[in-house]
Amino acid sequence: MNQDLLCFFEKKPEALALYEVFEKKVLSEIENVHIKVQKTQISFANRYNFAFVSFLPVRKENRQKVYIVITFGLGYRVESPRIDGATEPYPNRWTHHVLISSEEEIDDELIGWVKLSSDFSARKR
Repeated sequence: MNQDLLCFFEKKPEALALYEVFEKKVLSEIENVHIKVQKTQISFANRYNFAFVSFLPVRKENRQKVYIVITFGLGYRVESPRIDGATEPYPNRWTHHVLISSEEEIDDELIGWVKLSSDFSARKR
């Protein structure tokens, strides 16, 4: 296992299993993905970053003991109760955060959003 990955999950080792499921599904659905483990987030990129895994602060009423936050960007706001937060840092560029507390939440809907984000990212100029 990558030492940087072990360091990233050092304080929340129980969340590593969620990450591994997410990574496996992303890599099976999207080609030419580069993963970069940093101190506060793990980036998934094609030409540009399109998804991130982190432990961003989330609303306490939604947070479980074990969780990861999946962040992705699109050219529009996704309306779903699963979206924990969405912001528009630039016109027509929406950043979405999804709180994941179980492997079952890493489903076709979430991976579909990530695939759309990958396509959106690849088209950036």
